[in-house]
Amino acid sequence: MQATFELEFNELQLAGGPIAGVDEAGRGPWAGPVVAAAVVFNSDQIPAGIADSKALDAETRALLFPRIFATADVGIGIADVTRIDRDNILQATMWAMAEAIAQLKIKPRLALIDGNRAPRVPCQTRTIVKGDARCLSIAAASIVAKVTRDRLMIELSETYPGYGFERHKGYGTAEHQRAIKHLGVTELHRRSFRPVQLALGLSSPVVAIETPVIVAVQEQPS
Repeated sequence: MQATFELEFNELQLAGGPIAGVDEAGRGPWAGPVVAAAVVFNSDQIPAGIADSKALDAETRALLFPRIFATADVGIGIADVTRIDRDNILQATMWAMAEAIAQLKIKPRLALIDGNRAPRVPCQTRTIVKGDARCLSIAAASIVAKVTRDRLMIELSETYPGYGFERHKGYGTAEHQRAIKHLGVTELHRRSFRPVQLALGLSSPVVAIETPVIVAVQEQPS
């Protein structure tokens, strides 16, 4: 399946715009924030090569990232670990999506949301299962969210050395499991997630490092 602008085009013809595509990155990891992005394209300025971020390698995503910012209105929302543990990952994701939409300079008439749940926002919403593989605006949002989160985790790996965050980005890999066993649980880990709760029951020490303030990594056009 190839992502196209057909859905957005039809909506623009029927009821006008602006139309935002919204997606998230980082619901599954054991550590780090969940990041959402919203993208509103000008139909005459869509960069070539946009696809679901999961279908692209890191180099291609990095090339497309500044091109999206140069040709679209982009908003980013970041829900930190405190919010994830307090509200649960679903509600934190909905908050991040709503925040991404709120950060847009152009207020959309319609937000196309990847998945089957939509946040409460002051515009119309439409959920699209596998929307990142079908809809160009959502695919672009998936790239922005993924690149932003990956860069954040690489930065955080310097504060939390030895965990391999720059490689696994907080997902539950064998490397990550070994690091938790030997180094303990950090403030970056999601204590509401079962694997982390189990780790907290071990004899390993809890690493008491204050979680840094997380700022979205945005690459603005020159």
